Amino acid sequence: MLHPPAQVQPATAKAHYAVGALKRILVPTSGVTYAEKAIELACRLGAEQKAEIVLTYVLEIPRTLPLEASIPEVEQEGNDALKRGKEIVELHQLVSILRLERAREAGEGIVKVAKDNEVDVIVLGMRPTWHGGQNIWGRTTDILLRKAPCEVIFDKLPE
Repeated sequence: MLHPPAQVQPATAKAHYAVGALKRILVPTSGVTYAEKAIELACRLGAEQKAEIVLTYVLEIPRTLPLEASIPEVEQEGNDALKRGKEIVELHQLVSILRLERAREAGEGIVKVAKDNEVDVIVLGMRPTWHGGQNIWGRTTDILLRKAPCEVIFDKLPE
């Protein structure tokens, strides 16, 4: 006897489609452990649909300098972080797109990369510990919550 599949509720179908629609995932990286863990999470989220992983390192240029100012040591740090991120993506046999972005604030740079690359979701790694009166939501997080053109996933590692 044939057994037709059970009916799926519309909300369930919509949620399933939303996860399946992740074709391009943005991960800002700074080369620290929690940022690289976010790259790993993004790869796992995008594995089934062979998503492209857009890795970005935002060079925060002080307002006292022109946006195009050369800061070789910071640029090298950014390129090194992107290279390590690319290696993580390649372990998952996914395609990585690398972006070294210049901005006055990291959040603004991330939003620009997200719009320019038409990403479906941003995965942001968060530091696992806060000290004293430190606010859990920093400037970058606040900007992303207000201005991101897509979904944002925060990945906080346990302490």
